[in-house]
Amino acid sequence: MLRGIFGILTVVSLVLTAWRWTLHRRFPLHHRGATFPALPGVTFLKPLKGRDEHTAECLRTWFEQEYPGPVQILFGVASPDDPVCLIVRELMAGFPGVDAQLVVCAEVLGANNKVSTLRQLEPLIKYPLLVISDADVRAPHDFAAQAAPLCRDDVGLVICFYRLANPVTVAMRWEAVAINADFWTNVLQAASFKKIDFALGAVMTLPLVELKAVGGFAVLADYLADDYQLGHRIAANGRRIILSSIVVDCWEAPAGWSVVWRHQLRWARTIRACQPTPFFFSVINNSSVWPLVLLAICISGPAWGLILSCSALVFRVWTAQQQQGRLTQKRTQGGYWWMVPLKDVLDFVVWAAAFWGHQIEWRGERFHIGAGGKLVKL
Repeated sequence: MLRGIFGILTVVSLVLTAWRWTLHRRFPLHHRGATFPALPGVTFLKPLKGRDEHTAECLRTWFEQEYPGPVQILFGVASPDDPVCLIVRELMAGFPGVDAQLVVCAEVLGANNKVSTLRQLEPLIKYPLLVISDADVRAPHDFAAQAAPLCRDDVGLVICFYRLANPVTVAMRWEAVAINADFWTNVLQAASFKKIDFALGAVMTLPLVELKAVGGFAVLADYLADDYQLGHRIAANGRRIILSSIVVDCWEAPAGWSVVWRHQLRWARTIRACQPTPFFFSVINNSSVWPLVLLAICISGPAWGLILSCSALVFRVWTAQQQQGRLTQKRTQGGYWWMVPLKDVLDFVVWAAAFWGHQIEWRGERFHIGAGGKLVKL
């Protein structure tokens, strides 16, 4: 009985793995579209807090955007004493021709501090297009010029994939498999089911009118997954959300197991709060746990169980390395092949832990996640 159940789950996960691999091959990742001699003005919104060794280079890429139109950059910080202010001022001095402004956003407008900063930057926006990005994002020089032309017709939001650029610890390699191999292919899988009704928060490009149509940043003030909520509201207004083929880099400070665990658990509990039913069934997508269980119960049993489980595990590792290599445009390190099944086992633990509590830690503060992903500061 158990062998049959886990045999079916292994076959289903194998089919889903093949599906994601097929979708990843079809998507025109890293493809550049036509260039335009002129585009509408764009405002880059950069909420900031703190700095690390990568912050200066990440922010520099936004000053170096080759965009055929007016550009404004608004940097928001909660305190004038934040160490990131020195970096911003140095970059502004080094690029005097760029319309950039450092804004102290001292008011606390809601539980989400990032959104609080964006709310205070909103009245300063000059141009009809917006690019909202996290502080740790390093963008290619033509990112804005490639994303802006996509904001046309019935398109309300343009999102893009991102890759973890510097997995320098073993724990970060777990997260690198999650992001660079699986996350973007899971998004493609979701998009193959139905129209995209969420956003990916690393970088979002949208017309200002679409932001105003959903009520501005104020409606996102008490949500952790502000990107999801923004995309969900834009989609509910009948506007399309599309994926750009351009990929950006996320450069994170070196992190150990505890930091990465808290990050993954926060992410899981947020998704569970926003989309409880899809999150519950997402465990079927786990492509190593079911073959490993089948292997354990068939280790001295029928040959079909051993062949099926081993084949599924080998295929899982191979496709994950293919997907990671395509996103990062680097050859994957074969010595870390074992990280793929380990990541899946840890993902199963995170999935289960997501149902055992409603609290998260975010930027040094603790919150309770309520219905729909609303935050209550503890």
